[in-house]
This record gives sequence, structure tokens and C-alpha cells, in this order.
Amino acid sequence: MDPAAPTPRVRYLATASSAAARALMSVGVLDCMTTPAQSVRIPEGAQFGCDNGRFGRGWPGEARWWSWLGSTVDRYGTGRCLFAVAPDEPMDAHTTLRMSAPWLPRIRTLHVPAAFVAQDGSEAGLIPWEDVDLLFLGGTTAWKTGPAARWVTQQALDRSIPVHMGRVNSLKRLRLAQDFGCTSADGTFLAFGPDQNLPRLLSWLTAVNTPAGTPLPGL
Repeated sequence: MDPAAPTPRVRYLATASSAAARALMSVGVLDCMTTPAQSVRIPEGAQFGCDNGRFGRGWPGEARWWSWLGSTVDRYGTGRCLFAVAPDEPMDAHTTLRMSAPWLPRIRTLHVPAAFVAQDGSEAGLIPWEDVDLLFLGGTTAWKTGPAARWVTQQALDRSIPVHMGRVNSLKRLRLAQDFGCTSADGTFLAFGPDQNLPRLLSWLTAVNTPAGTPLPGL
């Protein structure tokens, strides 16, 4: 990130894994990440991101994913959708570009931001900038936290394209995302022991987003 640029506030998209987490999503302290494999309702008033389920076992195929995305946006509203992630191939920049290219313009027809996942090697001219509304940092951990991902992040920011970092499950990683210039991140931290992990996640957000000792709004 440009040393002269202001430190961005980072919002965190989590799984709606508990009543307490859902309540904080409804008031904007957290945001919600949803995928085709999830059956949990997005909390009332919460902003949300639509991941595609390609990382892991949640991918239902293109036709069912597209139907799910359309129905999710219709149900909860375009104004609450932060982004929708185009189909990708984890860790493979060339295949991701081939898979995503036809879908990015179609996602825009739903009137929501189209997100493209950057992977290992995407820095080699494999990002279709003209069709990207949000850059999602995926790829291996080594790539996503290294100089190539930092460089593509700056390329996005120079084009006024916001950047999101995936798989952020520690304060160290959240600080790195902020240092890169990302304005959002997500992780599965609350999916495992949400009652125990929610206070820890909130402490991370306080640490990166507020002056020392100042609580987050709503806490």
C-alpha cells in the first residue's frame, strides 16, 4: 500500500454461525459470506458476499450456481450484496481466467459487483480488469501473502477496484490484508466454535479498525 494512503477500514465477512454473530451482522459490525452449499438465511439487514463454493466441496456446477446466485440476489436485494464471485479454479490462474471470463459480464446483469479471484500467476497479465468490480485474493497461502499478490492489489487500487482477501483466520492475516490495502476479508473462523471465537474475531476488528481502546460501534 502507498505509505501516504490512509489505512483502510477492513470489514469482515463471516459465516452466520450463531445468534450472536447474526445479531452483529444485522447492525453492520460483521458482514455475511454465503455459498451455494449453505442453508442458513442471511440475517435481516446484513450485507453479504456470494462466494461460489469452488474452494472446498460446495460447488454445484455452473447451472445450479447461477440459479442460486440469481435467487439469492432477488431474495435479499442488490443493495445488500457486496460482490458475487465468478467461477474459478483454485491455485490455477490460467484456468480461472478461462472459467471466469464469460461470467463476469453476466454477474453484472444482476446489478451486483462482479468479483474475480486472483490466483498464483495472475500477475502475469491474467486479470481481465475491464470486467472486474472487485479483486478477490485467492491462491496458495504463500502467493496470497507475498509480493505478487501485493502487486496485483496495487494494480487494482490504481484502477479504483476494491480488493478482498480470502481465508483470513488470524489477527496477523487481517493486519496483512489491511497493510495490502484490502477493504474486506473473510474466513471460516466462526464456523468452528462460534461462541468461543466470536469475541476473538471482534477483538481483531477492534485492533485493526479503531484507535487503541476504542470499542467498535454496537459493542
